[in-house]
Amino acid sequence: MSKYWNIPAYSQLSAEELRRKAEESTKKASRKGRKMEPVIVEGRKIAQTWWGQAWCYNLEKYADYASRLGRGKNYVRSGAVIDLNITKGKILARVQGRRKSPYKVEIHISPLKEEACQNIMNACANQIENLEALVSGDFPKELQSLFTGEHGLFPNPKEISFNCSCPDWAIMCKHVAAVLYGVGTRLDENPFLFFTLRGIDLTRFIDVTIGNKVEQMLSNANEKSSRVIDDISIYDLFGV
Repeated sequence: MSKYWNIPAYSQLSAEELRRKAEESTKKASRKGRKMEPVIVEGRKIAQTWWGQAWCYNLEKYADYASRLGRGKNYVRSGAVIDLNITKGKILARVQGRRKSPYKVEIHISPLKEEACQNIMNACANQIENLEALVSGDFPKELQSLFTGEHGLFPNPKEISFNCSCPDWAIMCKHVAAVLYGVGTRLDENPFLFFTLRGIDLTRFIDVTIGNKVEQMLSNANEKSSRVIDDISIYDLFGV
């Protein structure tokens, strides 16, 4: 006789089965004319570059997410994140799970506060090569603490809200965790997506930074530099 509490034990899908289901869903979407942008992880590392690794490390600092991050890693490595798009302050994704149809995940990231954005611009303006490095896709070491410090520019849990169509009651389900790790892989491909995600127009960011630097240089143009040798000093040195 069946009993109310006699619930069968929950079992995880194997990576092979998850991958097969994901491939089926991707093919089905393609037949319907929907272009998917899957997250593809090469090797064991989810992210390879400074940007991607720093994003993943930032997630793992928060105990709020600890219970689901491990399963999220397995999902993203198995190719379960079959579609992921980053727009201003928003991540939209589809993640394959146990059910035939993939789950829909929506994540919102709060825009970067004006003060924090100004801190980046000031740091870049003080050393213009920092801005050049950002534009070329290289991350300058001088800015690392600005992004990853105690009050860094990567989002904290209070700045992240999410929703998944799966029936999991957890604050963060494994599908959301997989998508957040998938963002790390995306930042490998295009680090400027970080600025898009935090609501920063990169073109305006660069223009304002350069404009501030030029304004600073012009304001100092009439000030006499201690490095300039006056006429008397030149006579004393060279007798001319």
